[in-house]
Amino acid sequence: MAAKQKHHKVLGETIRSYRKSANLSQEKLAEKSDLHHNYIGELERGEKAATIDSILKISKALGIKVRDLVNDL
Repeated sequence: MAAKQKHHKVLGETIRSYRKSANLSQEKLAEKSDLHHNYIGELERGEKAATIDSILKISKALGIKVRDLVNDL
């Protein structure tokens, strides 16, 4: 379980980093990716596991490749 949670945290930190680099708030990223802003926050804090669908939506909204988000996992 601990390793799984670590992956959630790493992915969340990566999402946050790319979001901030794009000068987007969690709310704006949520809007662009058609996800709820609470879900974005939970992902960034490593509290939720991202689905492949949400990873695709987030990467598209950020204008990056999926591999950029998951490279460090």
